Amino acid sequence: MTSKTPFYTPTWGADESLVGVLQSTRQGGHSQGVYRSLNVGLHVGDQESAVLANRAVLNSQLPRPACYVNQVHGTHVHCVTQYSEQLRTEADGLFTRLPKQPLAIMTADCLPLLLASQDGAEVAALHCGWRSLVGGIIERALPLFNTPAKDIHAWLGPAIGPSAFEVGNEVKSQFCAHSGDYQQGFTAHGAKFLANLPLLAELALNRAGVSNVTKAQACTYTLADTYFSYRRDGQTGRMASVIWRK
Repeated sequence: MTSKTPFYTPTWGADESLVGVLQSTRQGGHSQGVYRSLNVGLHVGDQESAVLANRAVLNSQLPRPACYVNQVHGTHVHCVTQYSEQLRTEADGLFTRLPKQPLAIMTADCLPLLLASQDGAEVAALHCGWRSLVGGIIERALPLFNTPAKDIHAWLGPAIGPSAFEVGNEVKSQFCAHSGDYQQGFTAHGAKFLANLPLLAELALNRAGVSNVTKAQACTYTLADTYFSYRRDGQTGRMASVIWRK
C-alpha cells in the first residue's frame, strides 16, 4: 500500500471468501484544502457534494452502498436489520447478519475495529476512541454475536500510535479502575502518559475471550500523506473502515 492508494484490503484472520473488508486512505477523492481528498465525513465542514462524490468512489468498491451512523464517542452498537445507507441513529458501532450490507466506521485517529465470526455470518464495525473503549463498547458488541468469542476474528485498523497519543492521568485511571492489566497500555511521558490505543483494545478483546487479533500498526498522526489525523491537523477529513458479509 502506497500513500497514493485510495483503498487497501487488510490481511487478517477472517476468511476472505466469506467476509469483505476495505480501508480507505486520504487519497483519490474530490475534496479540497484541509479535507484533501477522499474525505467521507459529512459532519466535518467539507462541501456535501464533495463528500457524496467521495462516498460514491468508496461505494464503487463495495457490493452495495455502505451504511453509516452518527458517531458520538459512546458505546451503543446499532443492529442493522434492513439495508440502509446513512442512518440517523447515534451510535459508535454497527452489527449485522445481512449479506452484502457493508458497515462503515469513520475515523481520523480513533481506532477502527472490525469483527467477523469464523463462519462469516456475523460482522461488526466499531469506532473505538478512548471514551468508547473505557465505556465498554467491545463488551457491548460481542454479546450480539451468536458466535463464541474464541471464534471471532478482530482487525484493529490505522489509529494514532503509541508515540503520539498523549493523555492525562484521568484517562489512565479510568482504564485501570477496570483492570490492572491496562497499566501496560500507558507509558509515563513527563506529567502525562502516552496511551497505546490498539493495545488497550487488544487487552479488552483478550479479556472478553477474543484471541484472534490482527493489528494494522499504522499511525494516522505520523503518516500525513496517507491518513487524516484530528490531533495533528484539527480541521480535517475522515477515513472509512468497512466490513461486510459476502
